[in-house]
Amino acid sequence: MPFVDTNVLLYLVSGDRGESAKQEKAAEILEREDLFLSVQVLQEFYVQATRLGRSDALTHEEAVELIESWKRYPVQELTVGILDRALAAKVRWQLSYWDAAILEAAREMECEELWSEDLADGQDYGGVRVVNPFA
Repeated sequence: MPFVDTNVLLYLVSGDRGESAKQEKAAEILEREDLFLSVQVLQEFYVQATRLGRSDALTHEEAVELIESWKRYPVQELTVGILDRALAAKVRWQLSYWDAAILEAAREMECEELWSEDLADGQDYGGVRVVNPFA
């Protein structure tokens, strides 16, 4: 079962005409019933989707409504264990802390795939393989 990174959620609400194909793909992905998310992914979505200055910014209410709908998926909470493993993964694979934390949340949920365009497509991080769903 795939773990979904924040960029998939953000493409769903993108108002950029140049991203219409990615928006359609994101909508297709988010219709599935077998996805996993984390609290961090939902937090990042909220911050980026409602960011001042974003031309297609969502209102607080719109973002919260979407987040509530995505809680139908299993959502990995942030834990001290994930923090510790993310700090180690950051060093091991030379990732940003935030990418390492998403990777470790996916591992905690026993996901073998992390769907993201932020990490190297096809890269295996100790049993969690990155798949770029927009490639």
